[in-house]
Amino acid sequence: MRGTARRLGVPGGVAAAVVALMLLAVVAPGVLAPGDPTAIDPAGAMQAPGWGVWFGTDESGRDVWTRVVHGASSSLGVGLAATAIGTGLALVLGFAAGLGPRWLDVGVARVVEVLYALPTMVLALLLVAVQGPGVAASVLAVGLATAPGYARILRARARTVAGSGYVAAARLEGRSGAWVLRRHVLPNSLWPLVAVVTLGIGQAVVWVAALSFIGLGAKPPSSEWGAMLNAGRLYLTTSWWLTVCPGLVITATAAALTVLGRRLGRVAS
Repeated sequence: MRGTARRLGVPGGVAAAVVALMLLAVVAPGVLAPGDPTAIDPAGAMQAPGWGVWFGTDESGRDVWTRVVHGASSSLGVGLAATAIGTGLALVLGFAAGLGPRWLDVGVARVVEVLYALPTMVLALLLVAVQGPGVAASVLAVGLATAPGYARILRARARTVAGSGYVAAARLEGRSGAWVLRRHVLPNSLWPLVAVVTLGIGQAVVWVAALSFIGLGAKPPSSEWGAMLNAGRLYLTTSWWLTVCPGLVITATAAALTVLGRRLGRVAS
């Protein structure tokens, strides 16, 4: 454990602290912001950031800091859900292509390559256009759009592990295919994917927020970060904090997950 922490280094430690803070906001938002995110105070509307109102207030007098903290469960939740969908589909496609017969590998690989050639956000927009706007649609769209990238990584890793010397030795010893899969292929194929999925969560948070920002995801007055950006853009020239503060939180979350994912990738290698 200490060796892993040492290999993460200072940037990785800072990123882990930011991620831990975000997780605290998800599981216990009242610790960081004990107020009510829906409480309105027309007399205190549009206050600039200052003492007691760290992120200012919005047009209804709601505290932006409180809304950002309580919105972490929505924003990170949809990011995690989208990543889980993408990873789940990638496990099926990646292992089917990497461990299946040649014809299945060729077929799955061609489909994945075509989908991977499309930018993730473009593919997500196409899927949302088919399904219709909404939180569920944006989560499903981002999840499906990220699956090809994960599947390519998993396919390549599974094929490498399946062709390794220790797998060949296990088969020569008479081990069953299920035993080899459970003991060698799965652990050595999935662990490197952990770092990539950590990166993917941050990307999914940004993409889902982007869909909400353009009106295809969560709708105001939701405290989801993208929806807050969408609501605050109307006041960008007069009340910058309504967009800048949620935007900074999105950036910090994505950056922390990116740094942590890269550090985990180095540990895994």
